[in-house]
Amino acid sequence: MAGPTSGSNVLQAALRRERVIMALGLLGLAALAWVYIVRLAVPRMEMSMPMGAAGWSIEELGWLVTMWTVMMVAMMIPSATPAIVQYADVSRRRRARSLPAVSAGWFTLGYLLAWTAFAIVAATAQWVLHRAALLSPAMTSASPLLGGGLLIAAGLYQWLPLKGMCLTHCRSPLGVFAADWREGPGGALTMGLRHGSHCVGCCWLLMALLFVAGVMNLLWIAAIAGFVLVEKVVPGGRVVGRVAGAALLGWGVLTLAGRV
Repeated sequence: MAGPTSGSNVLQAALRRERVIMALGLLGLAALAWVYIVRLAVPRMEMSMPMGAAGWSIEELGWLVTMWTVMMVAMMIPSATPAIVQYADVSRRRRARSLPAVSAGWFTLGYLLAWTAFAIVAATAQWVLHRAALLSPAMTSASPLLGGGLLIAAGLYQWLPLKGMCLTHCRSPLGVFAADWREGPGGALTMGLRHGSHCVGCCWLLMALLFVAGVMNLLWIAAIAGFVLVEKVVPGGRVVGRVAGAALLGWGVLTLAGRV
């Protein structure tokens, strides 16, 4: 007869297999989003970008929302993968104990809804900034005041307690799962939305820096995405974030002074 140890080994093997499959699926989703972004950013696509002199129409604003949403998927899913996998682990263990459990897809959907809400705000901000002639046709800041102000705000935010609280949640969601688990698809959706909201709270000003060097600047997008991944996943990420905050603050001051 198979003993408790054998049963535990089977569960651990199943968890490892699910982790690999889920991580590959999430990274595949992020890769598809990156393909979309690259296709938009290449020079031959510039003529299809909605950048008329009079600003964008409501339909084109919807296009911008789609662009920002896909960009958030590309930039945030890699750093969210550990939390989604942890949720799936907890759900699988509950299922093994005959407790109610639902697919991690609901949690992921809630997470993406939070970033979709941010995408709507960001697209609207881009629309407004363009109409105010504060963005160039290349979607970069056309005002030292805007660029420097965003850099200083992002740098200061890296040191605020609110940033630290949101980052702690993003880095260690397992304790939140244990303390505030919610049942059913609606509960999983709510938990994903809460986790996503904390991640938005952690990174929203970093994403606003896309207005500084270009919303479709691939190197800038990749740099911000890489920084977010390091800050949320790598040990010592909080220290890296504060050092980066000091650098952003200095860059912003130089920009305002016309030195950059």
